[in-house]
Amino acid sequence: MKLIKIVLASLAFASALAAQTITVAAAANMKYAVTDIAKEFTKESGIGVKIITGASGKLTQQIMSGAPYDAFLSADIEFPAKLANGGFTTTPAQVYAYGTLILWSDTGADLSKGVAVVADPSVKKIAIANPKTAPYGTEAMNAMKFYKVADAVASKLITAESISQVGSYVTTKAVDVGFMAKSIVLSPEMKNVGKWVEVDPKSYNTIDQAMVGLKNGSPENQIAAKKFLRFMSSTKALEILKESGYGLPKK
Repeated sequence: MKLIKIVLASLAFASALAAQTITVAAAANMKYAVTDIAKEFTKESGIGVKIITGASGKLTQQIMSGAPYDAFLSADIEFPAKLANGGFTTTPAQVYAYGTLILWSDTGADLSKGVAVVADPSVKKIAIANPKTAPYGTEAMNAMKFYKVADAVASKLITAESISQVGSYVTTKAVDVGFMAKSIVLSPEMKNVGKWVEVDPKSYNTIDQAMVGLKNGSPENQIAAKKFLRFMSSTKALEILKESGYGLPKK
């Protein structure tokens, strides 16, 4: 009888481990890459991963309000550092990738002009992610300031909640051009949609995308989340990030 109880307890423990799922909050630009990384992590660890995407600033606000996320993959380093300074994290902010800003159009805009095309009279609407909450939106504004077209196109700007909404505006042709993350246009779902060009990196700040583990979840999930964050530096995860158009941190 005692042996049966031990076996049942062991089975229950194994079942609990197999059923474990962590929740990862990820910047919208990571939508496709993190999904692929999570699948590989689950294969290796047996730990499930639920992914919530959105603008980094909004996700930060949710975390500070108690949202039960276990890890956070931001589009910058400032939001994770803010969380770390506020005592919300279990790990320091660590850069996992460098983002690339591109200009995307599905209406035939002349992208050979680069960012200067936004000032062209034929371009009526320009989508950018909200600079207050989305780092790619901040850098889109910096790029337009660099090329001295920001003031001239202010009335054309359509502010999206996140990179994902910028994508919706571009693919539905609600705007003529949109500032987007390269990782989105390289995804299988979007790679044949419209045309795009990279924005010259000298025109905007380096997009240091950082990650942290979070305290809002259970102690068990905090441990699992640290495993996931370590997996982000694995050969398989780095391959996925590279294929998704991200620059990789030097080891």
